[in-house]
Amino acid sequence: MKFRFIIVLIVLSAWSCGPKKGIVTKRGTTKTERKKTENKVVTNKTEEKTQDVSEKPVVKTNGSQDAVEEYVSVYAEIAKNNMRHHKIPASITLAQGVLESGVGRGRLAVKANNHFGIKCHGWKGAKIYHDDDRSQECFRKYNKAEMSYEDHSKFLTGRSRYASLFDLRPNDYKGWAKGLRAAGYATDRKYPQKLISLIERYQLYKYDEEVINGTTNTVRKSTTIIEGRKKSTSKKHIVAEGDTLYSLSRLYKTTVDAIKAENNLKSNGLTIGQQLIIPN
Repeated sequence: MKFRFIIVLIVLSAWSCGPKKGIVTKRGTTKTERKKTENKVVTNKTEEKTQDVSEKPVVKTNGSQDAVEEYVSVYAEIAKNNMRHHKIPASITLAQGVLESGVGRGRLAVKANNHFGIKCHGWKGAKIYHDDDRSQECFRKYNKAEMSYEDHSKFLTGRSRYASLFDLRPNDYKGWAKGLRAAGYATDRKYPQKLISLIERYQLYKYDEEVINGTTNTVRKSTTIIEGRKKSTSKKHIVAEGDTLYSLSRLYKTTVDAIKAENNLKSNGLTIGQQLIIPN
């Protein structure tokens, strides 16, 4: 019995003096090792996220006018003249032109000088057919963009539902923007906000003040005339996203080589915001 008790003591002593091991988790890692691994994974995710943000492509321009500014520089004087004769704020006319013509790049503006999407409705002149609310609807086609602007003014002045707008102050562009929507000019609930945003971002209200104060800071630029294949002697184009020399050559009915020669281009690469002279 005494001998058996001594053996038990020896066994217990040997077990208690053995090497202490950490608590083992799945895959044989200790709590300490797992914590280090987790910290490393979190750090790597943070670094990866930061890298994704910094590597997003940055769109660069060459500092020239953007598409809206270019549009306004061409049509501001026309809008001001219409304000003098028809009492519609130039800022409203310009903002509507920008919005409804796709900055002058929509099909109706390019092919028909129709900047306000005015449909035929008894029109006796040239016509163009375009998908709108229905397939291939009839729209008016003008020889000059000025005619589109004049027709737009007559459209507003000739309908009684817009009569209350002419009681507003001549520089109340916010009242006009909201009044147009209320009178049924547009079904888009955000139409007033879109007009106001354009007017304030590009300071189009300054053209209203020029008319009211009898001052002018705008240099009149010629507009495209559509009459068969005739075009103005020169044309400028501000490169937008998606533009290529080939697409521009198709749009303006010229060739890639002609555009490159006119602008001294050594390659086919284009930069957003780059101004190109389009040859005839």
